[in-house]
Amino acid sequence: MVTIGVDLHKRTHTLVVVDPTGRQIATRTVQAREAGHLEALKWAQGWAERSWALEDCRNLSRRFEADLVRAGEAVVRVPPKLMAGARNSARRPGKSDPIDALAVARAALREPDLPLAQLDGPAREVQLLLDHRNNLVVERTRVQNRLRWHLHELDPGNEPAPRSLGRARALLALENRLASLEGVTAWLARDLVARCRALTIQINELERELATRTAELAPSLLALQGCGVLTAAKIIGEVAGIGRFRTRANFASYNGTAPIPAWSGSERHRLNRGGNRQLNSALHMIAITQMRDPGRGRDYFLHRRAANDTKPEAIRALRRRISDEVYRRLRLDELRSGSVTTRHQAA
Repeated sequence: MVTIGVDLHKRTHTLVVVDPTGRQIATRTVQAREAGHLEALKWAQGWAERSWALEDCRNLSRRFEADLVRAGEAVVRVPPKLMAGARNSARRPGKSDPIDALAVARAALREPDLPLAQLDGPAREVQLLLDHRNNLVVERTRVQNRLRWHLHELDPGNEPAPRSLGRARALLALENRLASLEGVTAWLARDLVARCRALTIQINELERELATRTAELAPSLLALQGCGVLTAAKIIGEVAGIGRFRTRANFASYNGTAPIPAWSGSERHRLNRGGNRQLNSALHMIAITQMRDPGRGRDYFLHRRAANDTKPEAIRALRRRISDEVYRRLRLDELRSGSVTTRHQAA
């Protein structure tokens, strides 16, 4: 059984084959395109029993990973920090594509429980829609800031109220006010108002689409107190299939809610500042909402405070509790969607 480690770049992929002891057997570089992927597969057929290890940099690895999975190959994803650790601990100094590919393969040998690669599903589409919506929000904010400076120049002290430039009624009133004004500044302001309106329409359409998709994929998650459509969409996109986490503890470690042991003569833990920060932020938003509104989350927060926890400690404990609940609900939604698919296939 050999392991093929791959260092991925935009134009080339470098492959290194190692035996079960981590000794390098062969190396090859192919083009990062379909013909190069086929060449890599044909070359790898020289070893009957093989597995692939790809550095988990999804923008570079997604196409090659998908081609390998479709071809029936066993592929694992190696986090970059594991690859970097294996490279730094090697006897051979330096950094090159073959050295990085060798480090990826050795990291995969050392860590037997790495996540298996799988084809992108609906969660990937939710992630793309959410990212596009967030980019449009950033662009609209930039346009709104420019518009406010023009309005200040045209009529100081009569600027729109905060957060009003995303509402259709406010934009219409502003457009009517600018219609009678002349000059380049007024013309630019009218153009920015039109762009704000167009961006708002796009953002609202994307939010409606996300609401539809999240309701289909994770209705149980949406029912969780404090979890709105955008938060649920972020969780779905970042998790990318809850089935790749064996236990709720694995999921907590991934999202950064699992505390890190810091023993020094006594059993204690410290804050985990690692993990997926986007997912950790979504869980924190749910925790803050539950902490403020009546319900089981607030009751648990008050219970932790009564047990002499500081406020940050109580919030961290609540966030871990929410992580476990999110894991449970995503599991339920995954089982539900699987049973629905099975029924449809049987029909």
